[in-house]
Amino acid sequence: DLEEAAANGHKRAQLALGVFHSAIRQYLGAYMTVLGGVDAIVFTGGIGENSVSLREKVCSNLEWAGIRLDPEKNKSASHEAQIQADDSKVQIWVVPTNEEIVVGRQTVEVIEGRS
Repeated sequence: DLEEAAANGHKRAQLALGVFHSAIRQYLGAYMTVLGGVDAIVFTGGIGENSVSLREKVCSNLEWAGIRLDPEKNKSASHEAQIQADDSKVQIWVVPTNEEIVVGRQTVEVIEGRS
């Protein structure tokens, strides 16, 4: 696990995670600029729904944009949950996905000729 390796001091794992977090923040900043702000940020799919540290890093120092993560809500999110601080102007969601159901539905559409 990359996060575990980084936590154990593996320099390349730390670098990889830093690059990943930075890329997400750059995309988030670009979209906030294009859209003139955001109403919500949604973390989903594998790492988004399971990584407390990813959500923490992505949301850090974004108070200027009205984004404030609640550290306790972030740590305790296990199912669909809102994890923003009470005074955050932007909602922050953790939404579990079920990729198998999505693939199954798309397969049925292809078989039935609906796609």
